[in-house]
Amino acid sequence: MKKIIDKLRERAKHLKRETYALYLAYHDPRVPWYAKAVCACTVGYALSPIDLIPDFIPVLGYLDDLVIVPAGLALAIRLIPNEVMCECRSKAEEKMSQKGPRNYTAAAIIVVIWLGLIFLSGILIYNALQK
Repeated sequence: MKKIIDKLRERAKHLKRETYALYLAYHDPRVPWYAKAVCACTVGYALSPIDLIPDFIPVLGYLDDLVIVPAGLALAIRLIPNEVMCECRSKAEEKMSQKGPRNYTAAAIIVVIWLGLIFLSGILIYNALQK
């Protein structure tokens, strides 16, 4: 059992490093715009405190995190040039070994976007119910 937990913990660290490497790749001018769009969506979803399916729903709550984030990572990595991704991975590894990256501004922006989407959804639902 301990072996499985250690393996899962290592996989989680790997996904965290890859997510941070995508964040770094997003800022690289050699990355095409469509790859940056996929990076932004993937990193935004991975770091977002709000999920499409809430985690308190049994099985499905964690299934979206287990499918959407790795799929987004895989797609973004394929779209980014190899030399850029290698550089970003080494920078991410160096940064993660010092201390985890902290970007509270990005977190605040993500929360504001989600709240805005929830607010707009509420307005649309309210207007639909009034008809």
